[in-house]
Amino acid sequence: MIDQNIDSIDPRYCLRIPLPEGRGGQRVDTEDEAHKKKEKAVRCAQCGHGITSPRERIDVQGMHQHAFCNPYGIIFEIGCFRAAPGCGYAGPATEEFSWFPGYGWRLAMCSSCLTHLGWQYSASDKESFCGLILDNLIQPE
Repeated sequence: MIDQNIDSIDPRYCLRIPLPEGRGGQRVDTEDEAHKKKEKAVRCAQCGHGITSPRERIDVQGMHQHAFCNPYGIIFEIGCFRAAPGCGYAGPATEEFSWFPGYGWRLAMCSSCLTHLGWQYSASDKESFCGLILDNLIQPE
């Protein structure tokens, strides 16, 4: 062991070790940890893009899951989520044929591949939420 005061070490003779990717001494996830985080996301079934997380699940009108039939006879089973940051939204909200009275809706799609994932519901006096088509999502186990 070398008995030397750290202040007396000449920095020209110090070994410089590059930090891992990221800023400063910030911890970088290993590939396995990154995979585990991805697994916990609710993802688009088409492209695997992260859409939301299980902790964003909410009950609307007393339930998380709902089954509805649109005016063309197509049945959708949706799950309600407080937020879906992996979605993009199209068009202005409309209350026409809304499955949730008092809420307007607009299309919600995967912001990566543009697959239709459901609808965003909003009302002036209530919290907005997303009704996402469960068949178009991959749920974490």
